Amino acid sequence: MINSNTEQLTALWKESRTRLENQLSSISAFDLRKKLAPSPNSLGFLLRHIVEVELLFAKNVFGAKDTKIIAKTIIAQHDTGEWTDLEKLMMMLDNSRDILMDIIQKQEVSDWDVEITTKEFGIKTKAQALGRIISHTAYHAGQIGIILKYGTVFN
Repeated sequence: MINSNTEQLTALWKESRTRLENQLSSISAFDLRKKLAPSPNSLGFLLRHIVEVELLFAKNVFGAKDTKIIAKTIIAQHDTGEWTDLEKLMMMLDNSRDILMDIIQKQEVSDWDVEITTKEFGIKTKAQALGRIISHTAYHAGQIGIILKYGTVFN
């Protein structure tokens, strides 16, 4: 039985991340280079981007201050073609999931109403921000599913 707001929101996060998690075992190193024309972003880029945004949320929204993140996909603002190491990306995805999950679980019930201000999405409560990261990961998980099914490697 789920008792607190934090437990409910943690369960929501876990369930939503399955949209990504359920696809990971079917991704090959070859798939990381796939894109959908005319999209500039590869599957590998999208995986790395998910990692970076989850870590940024853990650090800047939920207070995981010890989290280290260099947001290369956000800095570059385009796919540089460097995200082709499947093992490394999978480890990074496990890490970002675990860090975000840990910090979500550490939120007190009163924390969910605290307002956070970011340049990316303005003023939101932590509960609203959780909705934002849930939809971000799910959005890109949908793109990944389409790329896996229909994507092509372009030179």
